[in-house]
Amino acid sequence: MRNLAKIAIAASSLLLLPACDKSQHSKADGVDTAAIQTMLRDNETRWNGLYKARDAAALAAIYANDAALANPGAPLVEGGPAITTAVGQFVADPNLDVQFASDRVQVAKSGDLAYTRGHFTMRSTDPATKQPRTDTGNYLTVWQKQADGSWKAVEDFVVPGAPPAA
Repeated sequence: MRNLAKIAIAASSLLLLPACDKSQHSKADGVDTAAIQTMLRDNETRWNGLYKARDAAALAAIYANDAALANPGAPLVEGGPAITTAVGQFVADPNLDVQFASDRVQVAKSGDLAYTRGHFTMRSTDPATKQPRTDTGNYLTVWQKQADGSWKAVEDFVVPGAPPAA
């Protein structure tokens, strides 16, 4: 009976080795997707702070030179200079208050692409009434690892809608 238990334990251990090998292989490749997820969440926390500071230059620097930005009711903005202009106009709104947070962060196993999906609340000036209004919605940002190791937004799509259920 003892030998049967030892054999069962040994067999179970052998079954677990491939899982251990995959984990070690991932670390050997230098891809720590959990660390990248944490870093992207930290990036978004910093991004929120830049909106509060109305730092247009730092906000525009979050995007890659060939990025695209889609905001509700606005035309698609593509490329660094156009994004810099659009972000500058956006933060010039005296009523602007943007708050957003990711609900999901996924990183490709290769460690070079990721996305954050989340929700936002934004106070801004209504262009028609010139009065403050509050909007809610969702966003999807695709991130790409850059040659220098930093992460830049390459696609940023914001859509109006109800906030997520609690």
